[in-house]
Amino acid sequence: MRRLAAIVAATAALLGGATACTTDDGPHIVVTTNILGDVVREITGDAASVTVLMKPNADPHSFAISAREAHTLQTADLVVYNGLGLEEGVLRHVESAAAEGVPVVEVGAQVAPLEYRDGDAAGLPDPHFWTDPSRMATAAGLLAEQITTHVTGVDAAVIRARAAAYTRKLTNLDTELAARFAGLAAERRVLVTNHHVFGYLADRYHLEVVGTILPSGTTLASPSASDLASLVGAIEKYRVPAIFADTAQPDRLAEVLAAEAGLTVRVVGLYSESLSDVDGEAANYLAMMRFNADAIIGGLSA
Repeated sequence: MRRLAAIVAATAALLGGATACTTDDGPHIVVTTNILGDVVREITGDAASVTVLMKPNADPHSFAISAREAHTLQTADLVVYNGLGLEEGVLRHVESAAAEGVPVVEVGAQVAPLEYRDGDAAGLPDPHFWTDPSRMATAAGLLAEQITTHVTGVDAAVIRARAAAYTRKLTNLDTELAARFAGLAAERRVLVTNHHVFGYLADRYHLEVVGTILPSGTTLASPSASDLASLVGAIEKYRVPAIFADTAQPDRLAEVLAAEAGLTVRVVGLYSESLSDVDGEAANYLAMMRFNADAIIGGLSA
């Protein structure tokens, strides 16, 4: 079936139709999210072409793909996706590729996922594991194994060496962030965010998420009046100095909430679920995590 799909793609190219997003016949990996795409590119280097479906500054819960991109999934040597319910708009395409025999790896399910503790997703696995660099180090090892197993033509020794080098960077990042967050005063170690996205970061660096605007693990949910009232109470109780909203999402709701609370609460933008453009502040995972740490520490210290 995959060979037939490749023939169809080549024919479509000759006729001027849509084709997969590949430019050669070499090894090809498709990754759903741009955060994992960055990690895969760090590990593979130029050993394989990597197509990332999610654009910069996009929402992983709601982004969609074209028919051409869906076809790319069907002809990949390996498909990498976050999983645990994150990519709500493309999961059916990933499942379709798996049904056609394409090797597929769900990274989130294999890095000891946490469960949501409250809100409408309580008890379900939290897909936002990348806010913990130690879990991303685990993911890097997993991805190296999957790439060397399923992607024909790559040098396994090179892939493993690159993964080891990147894992050292992740370990150094983890150590750096642990030291920086440890400097926050005990009464300032509280987070209010636009939705449940920083549970792993809070667990890793001993912070507490005291409230979310959307009491859900997805940006597709909507808050009720009682949800907002409860959140206002948490802001007042903990004297929260800042609300952290994703840069990919409008922050109007956060600003309205701050006004309703009657408090001076800053709205601070974070790159919580997507990288920025290549010339932006969070062009890769390491830069994203450092940017967020700067923003969180600055917001809580003000």
